[in-house]
Amino acid sequence: MKFLAKFILFITIISCDNNISYVNRIYDDVNYLADNKLEGRKTGSKGEQIAADYIANRFKSLKIKTKGTNAYFQDFSFNNPSNPHGQVLFDETENDTMISSKNVIGYIDNNAEHTVVIGAHYDHLGYGGEGSLYVGSEIHNGADDNASGTALMLDLANQLKFNNRNNNYLFIAFSGEEMGLLGSNYFVKNPTIDLSSINYMINLDMVGRLKEDKSLAIYGVGTSPIFKQTINSNNKSFNVIENESGVGPSDHTSFYINDIPVLHFFTGQHSDYHKPSDDSEKINFDGVKEISDYIFSIISDLNDDKKLVFRKTKNETEEVPSFKVSLGVMPDYMFNKGGMRIDAVTQNRPAYKAGLIKGDIVIKLGEYDVEDMMGYMKALSKFKSGDSTSVVVKRDQDTIQKKITF
Repeated sequence: MKFLAKFILFITIISCDNNISYVNRIYDDVNYLADNKLEGRKTGSKGEQIAADYIANRFKSLKIKTKGTNAYFQDFSFNNPSNPHGQVLFDETENDTMISSKNVIGYIDNNAEHTVVIGAHYDHLGYGGEGSLYVGSEIHNGADDNASGTALMLDLANQLKFNNRNNNYLFIAFSGEEMGLLGSNYFVKNPTIDLSSINYMINLDMVGRLKEDKSLAIYGVGTSPIFKQTINSNNKSFNVIENESGVGPSDHTSFYINDIPVLHFFTGQHSDYHKPSDDSEKINFDGVKEISDYIFSIISDLNDDKKLVFRKTKNETEEVPSFKVSLGVMPDYMFNKGGMRIDAVTQNRPAYKAGLIKGDIVIKLGEYDVEDMMGYMKALSKFKSGDSTSVVVKRDQDTIQKKITF
């Protein structure tokens, strides 16, 4: 009996040491990262350092190995860029104006030939400033952007700890995304594993606002021939909105331009984007978990395949027309049922003055039909400041025409 008791204790210790039991920490992770004490996690700030330490400790608690250049950290410096989400302005030249930050990198080593990268940026805008859509100085907690993606990444790390051993898994919390994809750009130029061994990359950015219709955008589905089939065969409940391109305003782009297949998951833009109101109480935590389980099933399905074939895609961002006017609305980027659905209306702007409201679906602007988001932008590009025209919208069961002046 004494031997049996010791054996049971030994097995219990091994089980605890291996962290076999899964615990959903998404709620805790989002609330910690989006707390006021981190002061908006601005790149290079003390608050971002606190976030980096927290993520590193979460990796450690999951017994995920270090894979940075300094334990879990990959330090880098950069010149303060002036074009958020635009061209990457990374510069390795040292000078007195350099800002220092770090990626946080954990690794599950299954002694496999190939590695899957799962990434999410953990930086945000601090007290606002450039990139903010809010006038004034106030903490931007970035619960959706991107505490939600970071929490989902950590949840996948927990799920993958003892599953799908045909690949290794590299988990990267990127810094500097809001300043121009700086952390991901630095990593692909200074990888801590052989870049050619990367099978594919999954990017998680703003995954915390899953709506009732369960619309989930997945970008990069054209970057490998197998993605579309795998996404659809594992989808049990989502209204998936597919985008072929591997290029977009988030960290997957840095991998795509290095010929690595990518998938980027996104639950859509909202009126709290880049504002102090992007707080934890607005996160759909059950939705984040549901997306995590969906991605886990996709990874599991791909686990039996050899290294994925990479395929170049058309860059849709090159087709976006330039325009000099705006309706003063936030489009619903997840809407794909014909027209452009309005997700928010800004006061005292053309749409507001014309009486348009949230939920209206723009189907015609002047003489130009609006069939989708690209059609809306092309129509908008035909007008200049001072022009007046008509706008036709669907509102519930009615079709309404209004006059609008830019």
